Amino acid sequence: MNITLIFTSYGPPGALNYGVFVISLVVFLTTVFANVTLMLVIYLDTTLHKPMYIFLFNLAINGLIGSSAVLPKIMENLVSDMKDILYTDCILQVFFINVYGTCAYAILTVMAYDRYVSICKPLQYYNIMTPGKIRILLFIVYFSPVCSLAVQVYLTSRLPMCRYTINKLFCDNLAVVNLSCVKSTWGDLYGISLVLVFVVLPLILVILSYIKILCVSLKASVSAQKKALKTCTPHLITFINFSLATLFSVIYNRFNFSLSKEVNVFMSIHFILIPPLLHPLIYGIRTKEIGNSLTKMLRRKIVALGFNVRTEHSHNDAVFICTK
Repeated sequence: MNITLIFTSYGPPGALNYGVFVISLVVFLTTVFANVTLMLVIYLDTTLHKPMYIFLFNLAINGLIGSSAVLPKIMENLVSDMKDILYTDCILQVFFINVYGTCAYAILTVMAYDRYVSICKPLQYYNIMTPGKIRILLFIVYFSPVCSLAVQVYLTSRLPMCRYTINKLFCDNLAVVNLSCVKSTWGDLYGISLVLVFVVLPLILVILSYIKILCVSLKASVSAQKKALKTCTPHLITFINFSLATLFSVIYNRFNFSLSKEVNVFMSIHFILIPPLLHPLIYGIRTKEIGNSLTKMLRRKIVALGFNVRTEHSHNDAVFICTK
């Protein structure tokens, strides 16, 4: 279906568009750099090959998927005269945005489970969080959302269209459904079931995990409480940040508020801009092991660079002496 859809929220090229383009470009490049750096640190340092960091590695991959699915197209439309997208590309964008959102919640949920086992069952941790168990959890994290969302996108793509303009900066499932001439009851029910399974259920599971952690921590010593707090803080900040971003996005998509254009622009891309950028920064700052690992790698690089420079200078001096 080679239909072209038009975005109507961008407006003509101007100061606002160019300003948002610069911000989006800086955030996108920083997001890619931060997530790739985090992934490299975890991959190269064998001491970080633990369940929590394996899940964090996958959270970084997910952040790159979300940013790459939306921001490049937004930046292209901000500076071009025609703010359009092919229908097939729009459907793909819907799919990858939904995969980003649901997989992020799934990864954060298994990370909460990992923290629960680590604090509440420390002596059994490595018996419970085995490599096989981690592979099963990661399979569930990706397989269930991808298959379920593929069905949703297929149902959406089968709806007949009678409108071709989207009053947003990018495609989402509700925006595409609203282009249809008919209302799909089954599609709505399926969408609600996905929200319950991939948003509400993870939220409940994370809350239950932290209630258990809190109950165990209250019975422990002060030092154990501090250790538990230090261990859980990065994940808790990340989860709250992502939940707020998701809530922002849902409110923006479901309700029409009389807000300024600038606020509407921010609310529409906050879900894609902020979490993938902040997640690696939060873990990089709040997690001592990652900070230490990154520092050691940088020191080794600097030492190696200094050694190579000295070796090259010594070689050049020797050549100069021989030529004399």
